[in-house]
Amino acid sequence: MRLDVLCVCRRPPRWVSDVTAEYARRLPRGFDLAFHYLAPGSDALPSAERRRDEASRVLKRLRSGVPVVALDVGGEEVDSPGLARWLGAWRERHAELALVVGGADGHGEAVLERAATRWSLSRLTLPHLLVQVIVAEQVYRAWTILDGHPYHRA
Repeated sequence: MRLDVLCVCRRPPRWVSDVTAEYARRLPRGFDLAFHYLAPGSDALPSAERRRDEASRVLKRLRSGVPVVALDVGGEEVDSPGLARWLGAWRERHAELALVVGGADGHGEAVLERAATRWSLSRLTLPHLLVQVIVAEQVYRAWTILDGHPYHRA
């Protein structure tokens, strides 16, 4: 399964890239995790206009037919075993999946409409850098749960 994470944010510092790359490296062959970055909209734009601009550019980057999951504070919260079941089901039906992390003002309506589902990491507001690390670790953890690997202890 190919899992692309599209983040509307500036390129992360090296420590974030190193951590996300390490989790991606740990995944088995055939389970590919990649992070992609899209510059946020101009701070000079009003919030609603910035969300529309970012959404338009996000939609252009998504491949046709690939299911999309929008990371969204109002989305569904799942525990790690639930995420593993969810990813396992997606993997059985699709070769690719795109996760989209919105900009500082959240997702534009067009991205939410395109999304097959919405996933909330927490009701807390999390910085983009931590979201990337959490997503990478949780995808790795989900794989270990599906594979019966002892990494996950709950």
